[in-house]
Amino acid sequence: MKSGAEPHTSSVVRGAGLFDRVDYRLIETPEEKDLVYLMRYRAYLHGGLIAPSESQRVTDVYDDAPNVWLFGIFVDGELCGSFRLHVLTSEWRASYTTELFGDVLHERLDRGEVFIDPARFSADPEKAQRFPELPYLVVRLGYLACDYFKADTGLAMERTDHQAFYRRIFLSETIAGPRPFPGWTTMQVVLMASDFRNVREKILARFPIMRSSAFERRMLFDRMGQRPAMPRPTLVPARERVTGIRA
Repeated sequence: MKSGAEPHTSSVVRGAGLFDRVDYRLIETPEEKDLVYLMRYRAYLHGGLIAPSESQRVTDVYDDAPNVWLFGIFVDGELCGSFRLHVLTSEWRASYTTELFGDVLHERLDRGEVFIDPARFSADPEKAQRFPELPYLVVRLGYLACDYFKADTGLAMERTDHQAFYRRIFLSETIAGPRPFPGWTTMQVVLMASDFRNVREKILARFPIMRSSAFERRMLFDRMGQRPAMPRPTLVPARERVTGIRA
């Protein structure tokens, strides 16, 4: 992934080239979660973020929070990455971001603001080399979640060396940090924020792959219980994601 500004056409081509091969799957069963936790471990170990462990899994209490959506990202049917999203409201506040940056966020949540809080982006080390454009399709889930939940702000708790990517894609600004992240003694994180209501159309104009149909957003984010009830989503083919119409 390049740092700094990239030409508009480069961003579109990189995302669009893989678009028709990518599917998003909501991860819910214990077996599916175990595969994600194992891939996280391989990714973080490869990146030098963690030491080897006997369990060979990376998970935390927020993987089972009531306001979480955990996705697997598949290319040609193979699990290549995962992405975790928390919806933060005055009622739903559980996430690592509110744990580390609660002094910044709780007052705004008290006022009724809605945040989308993405975290735990991980990619299979070998497949990440094969698909360097994958991050564009992964973070697209954050944009779609902001749209679906009518969020005020999209957050990003990121390593200090990843700030340029979020500034480029989501026009995010750093609003707090840097601060140490629990368990990662060699790394610090900052809190970035994208004023979604004001930058939504600018992002869409620069990165048309962020476009989605109401059908795709419902299939990805409608849930049982406290959330809108819909059938459990499995794989959403790319052509349906854009048009909402089956071929």
